[in-house]
Amino acid sequence: MNFRRGYQKEEPEINLVPLIDVLLVILIFLMVSTTYNKFAELNINLPKADAEKQHDRPNQINIAVDSSGRYVIENTPVNTVEPEVLSEQLRKAAGDMNDPVIVINADANATHQSVIRILEAARIAGYSHITFTAETRTSK
Repeated sequence: MNFRRGYQKEEPEINLVPLIDVLLVILIFLMVSTTYNKFAELNINLPKADAEKQHDRPNQINIAVDSSGRYVIENTPVNTVEPEVLSEQLRKAAGDMNDPVIVINADANATHQSVIRILEAARIAGYSHITFTAETRTSK
């Protein structure tokens, strides 16, 4: 007995509408939760390093900062921590140099504030070329 004589088999079909809905929800979630960095807006000049030793520059001012916060500018001890007085000492050490390079030799245990005072003094004196020295590691 065949009770389904006039019944036609339905063809199976894949409904894509729910799949598209799920993909759009995932896409919207990713767009909302993603943060975009705008590196193109920053104008950065990255430093370059050479393995060779730098030649001595004739227009540089060497400043040493020890771990207790004392300053020595061009082998002359400075007995103050005021940036205004340090800037006067920088101008005196520069003499007639045109745009000298300030080289800061800070002890590894020197406080951050003692280095910032030198940076502030250089800004007050009008010097913008500042560099730091570091000890290179040697392989054993």
